[in-house]
Amino acid sequence: MSYMNPYNPTNVMGAADANFCPDCPTQSVFDPPVTLYENYYHPQLVNVIQQVEVVKQHHCCPVYHKSYVFTEKDVMVRGGKRATISSKSSSKKRSKKR
Repeated sequence: MSYMNPYNPTNVMGAADANFCPDCPTQSVFDPPVTLYENYYHPQLVNVIQQVEVVKQHHCCPVYHKSYVFTEKDVMVRGGKRATISSKSSSKKRSKKR
């Protein structure tokens, strides 16, 4: 007697040998469905509103603008005297030239 292993693939008839046994009807077996995902991406307009606050800082900085004040004075010179106008008295006396 020969022992036949039911798990041996040599005992299974292939699809090409299906015509050999006409008494075996074809059976349909359904596996549970397999879900395949196909991802499609479409552009979507998203309005992003960025608020910007402008702070105007004002600073004072010195800009020198010189202005001059002039005064006029009429002095009468008589003889050989020199006219001198001094608002300060100097601490040193000048030597006179002869």
